[in-house]
Amino acid sequence: MNTVALAFSGGLDTTVCVPLLEEEYGYDEVIGVTVDVGQPDTEFAEARETADALGLEHFVVDAREEFAELCLRSVRANADYQGYPLGTALARPVIASAILDVAHEEGCDAVAHGCTGKGNDQLRFEAVWRDSDLNVIAPVRELGLTREYEIEYAAERNLPVEGGNEGAWSIDTNLWSRSIEGDDLEDPSYVPPEEIYEWTDPPSGTDSELVEIGFEDGYAVSVDGEQLDAVELIEQLNALAGSHGIGRTDMMEDRMLGLKVRENYEHPAATVLLAAHEALEGLVLTQEERSTKTSIDQQWSEKAYQGLLSAPLVDALSGFIDATQQRVTGTVTVKLDGGHARPVARESEYAVYSESAASFNTETVDGIEQADATGVAKYHGYQDRLARAATEETDVPEAIMDGGTDV
Repeated sequence: MNTVALAFSGGLDTTVCVPLLEEEYGYDEVIGVTVDVGQPDTEFAEARETADALGLEHFVVDAREEFAELCLRSVRANADYQGYPLGTALARPVIASAILDVAHEEGCDAVAHGCTGKGNDQLRFEAVWRDSDLNVIAPVRELGLTREYEIEYAAERNLPVEGGNEGAWSIDTNLWSRSIEGDDLEDPSYVPPEEIYEWTDPPSGTDSELVEIGFEDGYAVSVDGEQLDAVELIEQLNALAGSHGIGRTDMMEDRMLGLKVRENYEHPAATVLLAAHEALEGLVLTQEERSTKTSIDQQWSEKAYQGLLSAPLVDALSGFIDATQQRVTGTVTVKLDGGHARPVARESEYAVYSESAASFNTETVDGIEQADATGVAKYHGYQDRLARAATEETDVPEAIMDGGTDV
């Protein structure tokens, strides 16, 4: 029998894919695979109910721990894309790998997803799958289906979806972030209603709270002195920071295919951890390390956004990140209020800092007198002064409109 493993959520796209894979592609059996990366329980209930109604063999894979550890790894690279913490981008390769494992275990000939040809997820899934010997199928993209067509198709076949409409918004949730898009949100001039948010309360700014984040080798390991595993730590900070309205992003995002889209995100824990980590790096890394790491982090984030963390370049980038993170151990106190997470204190035994040297109340710095800086001040900007003087002494011809010069 020809069997295909389908990334299955129980929503409209993946539900429609089941009969299409059988009738249009000729597969004898379709199995559904749902991967848990921190979605709400209601989504798993929907997937199970839909699978039962379709008579679909259904697998659920728990990948929360693996995904949470990847999220904390991304913090070491201060990972974001155009200003928001990566969430869906990190989750998709984890999901794709889990589905591929099931496909191999069940002897499948192919793997399939319900992505359209406009988004990023098709690329992230297939970057993992095309490294295997299985066929890759994308019915919605390959058949050029629209949402309207899918709704009509589901109604004609009496498929178990509620009119093909899963609500006004298209929502994707995992441990690290919650994305909301579609419907009126596609209009950049539309002001989102408060109802789109679930993780974050309205940022009132009336109350504030301090939270201490502990790091070891760049990994967040504790909250207020309590050691937590990766999943617990993220969930606890999501609830705590979300209660202060922290972690909302409303942006125009440039997708990999060149489309510009309006996206709304919630990411309370990610916001706090990224702010705390960067503050600790500021204490323990040298100026040159910080400057170089900014470029390294950006490249790492770009590859993560593309779903290509297995690329050889990432191994090289991670080597630099790992070397710097050996000293990113300590604690950071973050103030939570009014939608903001502000580091207000940091401490580490690896601090590249001397309080006495920086103080205005001390005269010398490790035997260096203040007057010793006079020579440095005289040389500082010396070439700039020479360049200005040379320009003033030389008659520089003025350019004319046709590109020539007056001589």
